[in-house]
Amino acid sequence: MQSGFRAGHGCTSATLKVLNDILTAIDKKHYCAAVFIDLAKAFDSVNHHILIGRLNSLGFSNDCLAWFTNYFSDRVQCVKSEGLLSGPLAVSMGVPQGSILGPTLFSVYINEVALAAGESLIHLYADDTILYTSGPSLDTLLTTLQASFNAIQLSFRGLQLLLNTSKTKCMLFNRSLPAPTRLSNITTLDGSDLEYVDNYKYIGVWLDCKLSFQTHIKHLQSKVKSRIGFLFRNKASFTHAAKHTLVKLTILPILDFGDVIYKIASNTLLNKLDAVYHSAIRFVTKAPYTTHHCDLYALVGWPSLHTRRQTHWLHVIYKTLLDKVPPYLSSLVTIASPTCSTRSSRYISLVTPKTNSFFGRLSFQFSSQQNGVVVSFSERRAGEGLISLYPPSNQ
Repeated sequence: MQSGFRAGHGCTSATLKVLNDILTAIDKKHYCAAVFIDLAKAFDSVNHHILIGRLNSLGFSNDCLAWFTNYFSDRVQCVKSEGLLSGPLAVSMGVPQGSILGPTLFSVYINEVALAAGESLIHLYADDTILYTSGPSLDTLLTTLQASFNAIQLSFRGLQLLLNTSKTKCMLFNRSLPAPTRLSNITTLDGSDLEYVDNYKYIGVWLDCKLSFQTHIKHLQSKVKSRIGFLFRNKASFTHAAKHTLVKLTILPILDFGDVIYKIASNTLLNKLDAVYHSAIRFVTKAPYTTHHCDLYALVGWPSLHTRRQTHWLHVIYKTLLDKVPPYLSSLVTIASPTCSTRSSRYISLVTPKTNSFFGRLSFQFSSQQNGVVVSFSERRAGEGLISLYPPSNQ
């Protein structure tokens, strides 16, 4: 399952899918373990002969194969430092980075690795790969994960891609079951034991073994504080309009990225982001520290972070209903079939899956139905409908 370099796919959709699977497993009182796989110089290690073979197996014509062979041929690289240019060195491997074709060719090269996952689940985002599985027995789970990891490593070796052992990590997600006193090691084919970690940065979002997002929010808080500090130290240099623009371009994107993922964090943690957000608004408005946050929002014309997160969440659900998201997300949302025609038939009713605990209600599959929206079709023209989304009235 590849989400990198594909229209409609992204870091958010990939992480939502992985997070949904992990939360669903925890809801069933299962253990869930993952291996975060890191490859060494993946884009620079693509073997041209193997890649041409991949393209051939996909049905590319001989003329296309000849064109790609020529595209890879006679490339050289050099290094420029302090005005001095090194001699040219032939490039015999890798896809040209920064090119339009490079990412697509890399995806073609690596995608079949997913077929080796066996009984485990796998998700690829370019060269970032997560391999994970769940089950009621921890020993059985780790045995399954080891077997899948072995098969994945063999696939990478067949592609002449090298595993970066020092950056490949294991994590046991566990919020409801007793922590084991000792975990069996997951090992590489070379016999090296992978390190178990409590936190890992997966395609831009820090995941922790408790799925509290404490580490992620701590990093966001630190990053925003650093930028706000710089802005305050240089505030005399900026006009009001410049301050407004600077915050919109340098602060808000940090808080917005992945907010539909970490929105399941506790209010205590989310309030820490509110604090730095309020500081950013005070920088723009020159409002004193004692100004109430509702007045701050009115002064700058921006909504609260909670409202921003909810709006972004509604956008995700909206796109899901229109099949504008990857199939692995849209398949998690089921529209209920009406038993009879009523006045409310113009409203879309979503099927709410059963859950066993609080953790299941945090999954995308459940929260897209419960935390999401009231959806209706506006019959403006025959045969056409306009989907309208509204936040639930009790929020």
